[in-house]
Amino acid sequence: MRAVVQDRYGPPESLRVDDVPVPAPSANQVLVRVVATSVNLSDWECLRGTPLYARLGGLRAPARPILGSDVAGRIEAVGAGVSRFQVGDEVYGDNLQLKGGFAEYAVAPESVLAAKPPELTFAEAATIPQAATIALQGTAGAAPGQRVLINGAGGGSGSFAIQLAKRAGTRVTGVDNGGKLDFMRSLGADDVIDHRREDFTRTGEPYDLVLDLVAHRSAFACRRALAPGGRYWCVGGSVPTLLGIATLGAIVGRLDRRRLGVLVVRSGPAHFGPLADLCVAGDIGIHIDRTFGLDEVPAALRYVGEGRARGKVVVATD
Repeated sequence: MRAVVQDRYGPPESLRVDDVPVPAPSANQVLVRVVATSVNLSDWECLRGTPLYARLGGLRAPARPILGSDVAGRIEAVGAGVSRFQVGDEVYGDNLQLKGGFAEYAVAPESVLAAKPPELTFAEAATIPQAATIALQGTAGAAPGQRVLINGAGGGSGSFAIQLAKRAGTRVTGVDNGGKLDFMRSLGADDVIDHRREDFTRTGEPYDLVLDLVAHRSAFACRRALAPGGRYWCVGGSVPTLLGIATLGAIVGRLDRRRLGVLVVRSGPAHFGPLADLCVAGDIGIHIDRTFGLDEVPAALRYVGEGRARGKVVVATD
């Protein structure tokens, strides 16, 4: 099969397209004929091996030579003990543990997959798993009348989070680069900020909820953006930033009823399925910026990693 292979941590140019053996599913695993795989910021991090947590399981060299976790496709074969799926079923899910989506075939545990809704294309389904879980859990508890700020709102998770927060009846501020301001408005953001021109922690506007998808500010700066009783959640960022939020942020927050923490994302069909249902119902829109072919994976990764994607980017392998 054709696959995009990563031999070492480095830039997109370090990847190569090669012919490799088709993997065989073990017990409780299935073989998926991949039709589409969406690109996540986690793919960019694992490509470069930075932040340091991206090297878990492979400090010197990648533990998994083929990136791509959000897959959608058809079951080609099943391993022993598989009971939920059979050959020919259309599935999608976040295969973060094994990855392998930037290839014609990928092995995945059946537990991470769900039946693809027939109303969604494979490309649409592939955009949901990882981005949906972050958006759903990051905006949980948002209530009518509250002020919500989403940093990194023009990307995959952010595009879902804006819509979810608006659906909850909040006033939403989206933060991203200047090229995404109109896109964020089209998703429903009431206010938009170009992070290159303005620091959202210094606007003087207190927020009830901040979802920070690209965290790099100190716990004191993040606290400054919160109203009394407000919550700040970060997902991703540098190791020092995450450690600061997880430790100092917790202490600082307790002093004045503000809560700061790192969002521990729970994955799996139970956590992304609710957003898929909203997409099928037409309550939440799926926005695919660009679709790349398998040979174009390096360009797709760079496009996402450099922050240019509006919504999701998909790699089509079929």
